Amino acid sequence: QVQLVESGGGLVQPGESLRLSCAASGIIFSANTMAWYRQAPGKQRELVARITAYLNTFYADSVKGRFTISRDNAKNTVYLQMNSLKPEDTAVYYCSVVGLPYWGQGTQVTVSS
Repeated sequence: QVQLVESGGGLVQPGESLRLSCAASGIIFSANTMAWYRQAPGKQRELVARITAYLNTFYADSVKGRFTISRDNAKNTVYLQMNSLKPEDTAVYYCSVVGLPYWGQGTQVTVSS
């Protein structure tokens, strides 16, 4: 059974940082491409970043240069370091295994002064 557990969200002020974590189980983690998505109220879920098994990364234009995705295969965990946060980054953030229909419960990120 695939499980994805996100953590690390919270309420921060603009310009501050957060690091999200997603612990995965039930998959061969090191062999899979992992991704972070987000969904803001009233909007569709969108891809934020992904990282392949070979550590190739992709970022949405809106977060390029501010967010960094990484993975620790020994811990079956994918991270999203978010710097210089903006109010428009406010959303529920989800991790996923690319190509598989599983989602975690999400973690809320709120950026507000």
